[in-house]
Amino acid sequence: MKPRTFPPVKPLHLREYVLLIAALFSMVAFSIDSIMPALPEIASTMVPEDVNRAQLLISSFVIGAGAGQLIFGPLSDTIGRRYSLALGMILYMLAAFAALWAQSLEALLFWRFVQGAGAAGPRTCGMAMTRDLYEGRQMARVNSMAFTFFVLVPAIAPLIGQWVVLGFGWRHMFTTYILMAIAILTWFLLRQPETLPPERRRPLSPRPTFEAFAIVMKTRVTLIYMAVITFAFAQLMAFISSAQQIFVDVLGTGTKFPLYFALITVFSAASGMLNAQLVMRIGMRRLAQAGFAAQTVLAGITLMYWYVYEPQGVTALIIFCLWATTLFFLNGLSFGNLNALAIQPLGHVAGTASAIIGALPTVTAIAIAAPIGLSFNGTPLPLMIGVTICSGLALAIMRLDRYNNS
Repeated sequence: MKPRTFPPVKPLHLREYVLLIAALFSMVAFSIDSIMPALPEIASTMVPEDVNRAQLLISSFVIGAGAGQLIFGPLSDTIGRRYSLALGMILYMLAAFAALWAQSLEALLFWRFVQGAGAAGPRTCGMAMTRDLYEGRQMARVNSMAFTFFVLVPAIAPLIGQWVVLGFGWRHMFTTYILMAIAILTWFLLRQPETLPPERRRPLSPRPTFEAFAIVMKTRVTLIYMAVITFAFAQLMAFISSAQQIFVDVLGTGTKFPLYFALITVFSAASGMLNAQLVMRIGMRRLAQAGFAAQTVLAGITLMYWYVYEPQGVTALIIFCLWATTLFFLNGLSFGNLNALAIQPLGHVAGTASAIIGALPTVTAIAIAAPIGLSFNGTPLPLMIGVTICSGLALAIMRLDRYNNS
């Protein structure tokens, strides 16, 4: 009997694929940013004695997303990207339903952790699918184009969150998450074929998984860029954790906070498309390095200015918004490139590699970002100090790969 052969994967048109990947990645961003307007109400309802603890709803979700990648990465190498992604989406929806009825902050934190673990499915499988279909600078270009649309999610997420909270109450944020997941999963199952053929799949057992893990951890380039991603993500999560308190308590924006957050992210959306154009000529590493160098300088200057002059009112709002826009813009020149650089040598274990590249930096970044957020003292200075240090360390670590021209 002749062995069965499988036809090559016919990928979606590039535009639809980029939009689909952006939607899959957006589940994490939307789940993080949309809950920010609900934090004061959740805090007053569940922990009125320590309102800063409500920030942990962001950290618990992100930690869950990091841990979940260690499950869905190897799983996607075994049963394929489609089934793994669908399982993650189902877990995400079940956790959101449970969180809808949570009666304590501890229960809410637990279900947010599980929800984050479910969101790891689309994130990890989406990254692995892109590695299945593209490589090198073309992969970075696809990631950058997806980032252009993905960045619109943080822009509108707080607006949607505030609308839901004011109109229906904070609990129905979790209803919104369920409806969003149903829509994206339906689109994915109807349009995206499997990208991992059976002959390339790895058995799901401890030995192959540990072997793949060992391959990743022995790849020097990957370790370098995992460390860089850690500091890049840490500074972004520190900003997100602190944003609501800074805009409302320090800058006095009140219910207009989501509008200012939207303006910051919309203006920075062009970075993804700019990177997609420049990366083919300049290279991934040079663009990311330039981004960290610029942010180290800009954050340091803003920090010193704020410390010396202590701006107030409209002046403070303008300065902070301008600096925050540069933070998001320069991240757009970094994240797609850093992930591509990290996973580039690991196509043969892309699922497990994408899981580790996502999980370890994510969990470590939260360990860095959470203390920065919790150190909020009525000024943005702790955040600015944290960003300056993180960008500087990321830039220094990139120097360890100085001979890479990718």
